[in-house]
Amino acid sequence: MAILVDKTTRVIVCGMTGKEGGFHTSQMIEYGTNVVAGVTPGKGGTEHLGRPVFDTVAEAVEATGANASIIFVPGPYAPDSVMECEAAGVDFITCISDWLPIHDELRMVNRVRANGTSRLLGPNCAGIITPGECKMGIMPGNIFMPGPVGMVSRSGTLTYEIVWEMTRAGLGQTTCVGIGGDPLPGTRFIEVMEMFEADSATKAVVMVGEIGGSDEEAAAEFMKTMSKPVVGFISGRTAPPGKRMGHAGAIISGNTGTPQSKVDALLSAGATVADRTSDVPRLLQEALAKVSATV
Repeated sequence: MAILVDKTTRVIVCGMTGKEGGFHTSQMIEYGTNVVAGVTPGKGGTEHLGRPVFDTVAEAVEATGANASIIFVPGPYAPDSVMECEAAGVDFITCISDWLPIHDELRMVNRVRANGTSRLLGPNCAGIITPGECKMGIMPGNIFMPGPVGMVSRSGTLTYEIVWEMTRAGLGQTTCVGIGGDPLPGTRFIEVMEMFEADSATKAVVMVGEIGGSDEEAAAEFMKTMSKPVVGFISGRTAPPGKRMGHAGAIISGNTGTPQSKVDALLSAGATVADRTSDVPRLLQEALAKVSATV
């Protein structure tokens, strides 16, 4: 099993004919993702990378039965693209685009959440991958392998680093989810943790957070109810006090969002927290061994 995407997911790519969209779509197709169409206004009726291109998402969905979409259009136009996908009935929308105007991002996220008919991942995220089945995003697919560990992260680069350490240690992944580093994520840590808890194939979870915001603390409250072990890593623990750095959402306000507050919340919830990314595989192995011993 997996969460959100698998080999049956039918994907349309908004912005597929652009430079970035075209490059990453070719990588997704090569990986085995079932990309069924692209959407670029004004280029309907053409083909790109062997897939049909439509002028609108509604036309693409009607013609292909797509149930997922990925957004590669420039940031100022990404909110409208997301909302077009939602209006067309796309179940799962991944927005890779960054530099979205904050007022448009607020409108987009609130509308998708309020309507409740689609799930939005991102914006400003690396995407999602269920190894061996479906890759929607910009992740290097060759470093992932199927296995029992679910992963959710705010950072694309840290995801790659930790996954490579895991894969080299023989620890494969069920699904890896990049929620993105913007202050208004379409999907939050706690929602992904709930999905991993319900997924029978996921035996342990890695959560990669960073300074700023309170999403990690909210997820920690849910962890107290989880039956599966969690290994956490919080980036930015060496950031100078008062210094803004990292993603747009990596902003500390007073005592909220500090790296220590996040570490403390995870520890109090029973999670194990790695000091270094290289520690994660060892901590996972120890956690999985304890699970096996109690079965």
